[in-house]
Amino acid sequence: MISSSSSPSSDDRLAELVSLLFSLLRSSPPSSPRRRRRTAAPPVSPAGFASLLLGASLALMIFGSAALFLGFILIPWVLGIVLFLHLVGVVSNLSDFWMSVLCPIRKKIFCQLFSRLPINVDL
Repeated sequence: MISSSSSPSSDDRLAELVSLLFSLLRSSPPSSPRRRRRTAAPPVSPAGFASLLLGASLALMIFGSAALFLGFILIPWVLGIVLFLHLVGVVSNLSDFWMSVLCPIRKKIFCQLFSRLPINVDL
């Protein structure tokens, strides 16, 4: 069994990681007419820096996997909606085409309505 004095525990590593994050994210103090003396941040150990990089890479992997999973779930829905709207557009255009072929009477009505105008309309 490893003694706690020879190796830092996970709580100590977590505390060091949190203190590293807080020191990185700390905002600058408000500017005042007199300069305050800044205390130097404690040096970051190599193990703490490695823990920070490991945590960042783990977070990126987890969120990337979640985004990929959501993409795989949502892309069939998006493609289905796009194809459905495309089909609706094709059917709408075909129905307009067949109405113009089967019902040419609209042209006669249009000509009768606009034949009395002083403009010459040739259809």
